[in-house]
Amino acid sequence: MKALYFECTSGISGDMTVAALLDLGADQSVLMKALNSIDAEGFDIKISRVKKSGLDCMDFDVVLDNEHDGHDHDMEYLYGHTHDHDHEHHHDHEHHHDHEHHHHHEHHHIHRGMSEINSILDKVDMTENARKICDDIFMVLAKAESKAHGVPVDQVHFHEVGAIDSIVDIVSIAVCLDNLGIHDIIVPKLTEGHGTVRCQHGILPVPVPAVMNIAVDAGISMEITDTFGELVTPTGAACVAAVRTGDKLPESFTVKRLGMGAGKRDYGLAGFLRIMEIEADN
Repeated sequence: MKALYFECTSGISGDMTVAALLDLGADQSVLMKALNSIDAEGFDIKISRVKKSGLDCMDFDVVLDNEHDGHDHDMEYLYGHTHDHDHEHHHDHEHHHDHEHHHHHEHHHIHRGMSEINSILDKVDMTENARKICDDIFMVLAKAESKAHGVPVDQVHFHEVGAIDSIVDIVSIAVCLDNLGIHDIIVPKLTEGHGTVRCQHGILPVPVPAVMNIAVDAGISMEITDTFGELVTPTGAACVAAVRTGDKLPESFTVKRLGMGAGKRDYGLAGFLRIMEIEADN
């Protein structure tokens, strides 16, 4: 029996997951066909090779145009700040400037509820199984945000998933997993940092509330490390909660294929997600 093993020792985010699945062997042309059918403007896709801690990794980047940009990739807008303390003040100044400068786009681009997201997803060119994976990930996120903010799921207007780059990440994860055709997915634990991160509501503790809610609801084991920063994003945690079928590795196994997906944030770690296709030896 083949399975995918998500080794999340440097955390997990949406873009890291897509990159690792592509590196493992998911068909890039199938993915691009789906992404080209997304009925939204203002984004481009860049897939490249990068070095992380001297190691060759795949990088998946949703490049936003000037009109839709103003936020760092994958949750940095809502939760992030730089982790180089010498530059924190400068970065925060830029953050607030960008927020003000792009304010007239915010309500159209960032604030989307599930009904608006579903209307976009309904038109995407993907298989029914990919659509189900996509819907499952969004539902995990919606429930986590609903719990965090105390509003019903259908009234959640959540910023990080309203952003087109996160919609692209989740569609991409679903399409790539479906394309690989492996249904057993093992994730023993999530490795997270500590401290606080800045978001639009103020300062939040790490793990952020959405990630904690997902871990509680899905019974995901977490290891908190001495790394200062957010290693696990809500999209990354939601992906694990939605697709994981087990948390125990076989006693011994053979690795058939390997995928290395680069992270964007620099925490002084080997910032990549490693996904292995494994086969139990017994």
